[in-house]
Formats: sequence, structure tokens, C-alpha cells
Amino acid sequence: MAVTTDTLERAVLAALAEDVGAGDVTTEATVDPAAAGTAELVLLEPGLVCGLRASEVVFRALDEDIVFEALAADGDAMGSAPATVGVVSGSLQAILTGERTALNFLARLSGIATLTRRYVDAVAGTEVVILDTRKTTPGLRALEKHAVSCGGGRNHRFGLDDGVLVKDNHLLAAGSVADAVSRLRRATTLSIEVECDTLDQVSESLEAGVDAILLDNMSLEDLRAAVALVGGRARLEASGGVTLDTVQAIAETGVDEISIGALTHSARSLDVTLELR
Repeated sequence: MAVTTDTLERAVLAALAEDVGAGDVTTEATVDPAAAGTAELVLLEPGLVCGLRASEVVFRALDEDIVFEALAADGDAMGSAPATVGVVSGSLQAILTGERTALNFLARLSGIATLTRRYVDAVAGTEVVILDTRKTTPGLRALEKHAVSCGGGRNHRFGLDDGVLVKDNHLLAAGSVADAVSRLRRATTLSIEVECDTLDQVSESLEAGVDAILLDNMSLEDLRAAVALVGGRARLEASGGVTLDTVQAIAETGVDEISIGALTHSARSLDVTLELR
């Protein structure tokens, strides 16, 4: 998904406010305000690049005259390291004050994109789509979902207002799958997905006419049985504890999608640095 300028600027300003506070005491005391310099943003390990636009916005927020040159595009794979992916020139104070915030965005988003690509590669040869979830860092969802897209994954619903997913607690509150779906058909034109833990719930969901079924924490045997039971009448999404070791076997059961919270909640940030020339 594309990240709007407003969304990006809000995230960057919040991050700078957190890091800089009332001012960068060290830089302001040791660096002449008139000093200019050039620095490189460097990936220290192979991976996918994501977050250079956020890094640029960080430096420009501190000095609008900063010159930033991106040497890669989001989603580009750096097969060897170290690799210089961006160059920033201008106020040395702005460069040093923005260094950590810029690197945090670049490292975090590149890590998500890189992990996503590993999952996508793991199911190559199948027709399964890798999905993200709403298990994102508060305030950074748009950026993190963009990183998933850069890694070859697809975005699940962004928030509670653009998609329907009836989970176990909704079913308890509504009384049954049929009652929940009936209420939703009267309330929205969005497609309806229901979370199912058992094959009996899958049957109930089919009878209620749902558009999609989330097969939650099911064994491979039950996933295959669900695929056979549904027979293409609803989109099937597998989820729950998916790892790189298990994702291929899950894909081979015949489900349409696999959603993986780990893409955003457990991705390791890539090792990145800023080096003054």
C-alpha cells in the first residue's frame, strides 16, 4: 500500500519529538551551526530496502535545505553488503540529530520487507498469497504494511472500518454464526469473513453464506479437510503460529491465503548505519 505524505510526516514528527525532545544537547554543543557535510546510509547485511522516503522526511523536517539522494527503491534487493542505499548532504547538525530516527525507520521497514520476501519465496510454486495482519506497531501501521507490500506480501484489512472479520468473541456475543452473518448483511456491503476453529464451524459458515473463512490454528489434516469441504465456495485463509518452517506445508493444503502476524510483530530490523564522508 502507498503511504500518503501526511501519514509519513505525522509518523516522522512523532518519532523526532520522542528522540529530540527539547533539543540535541550533544550535537548542538559540538557541531558548528554553519557546518555542512555528507553522509551515506548503509545496509550492513543483505536484504530488501524499505524506508528511504521516511529517512528523507526525517532529515528535511530538521532542515528543509537538506539534499537527499536515494540510491535504491523500496523493494530493491541488496544481495551483498555493505551497500550504500542513500546519500544525505547539508547541515551537519541536522544530519547528526536525525541520524538515529532515520536509521530506525530504514532498519525496521527493511526488516519487515526482507522477512516478508522470505515467506513469499517459501511458498513459490503455489498460488497462495501471503497476508499481513493488524499486529503492527501503534502509529506505524501504514508504513509497516507498505513494507509488507514491498516484500511481495498483500495487505489484509487496514483497520476495523474497511473489512469484516468475525472472531470467536463476536460469535459468543452474537449467539451463532448465522446470527452474526445475518446482522452483518443488514449493516454492511463489505465481504464477510468468519474465523473457524473446527470443521463444524466451517460448515456453519458455509450454510450462512460467508464470503471467506479464516481457518485458525488448524492441523494440516483439518486444513485439507476444510479445503475439500468448501470446494471453492468461499475464500480460505489459514492463520495461527505460521513459521518459515511450516508455511510451505500449509500452502500445499490448498488454502488461498496465509496470514502471518510475525511479518510485522516479530521482524528483526536490518543492521544499518550512517557514515560521514
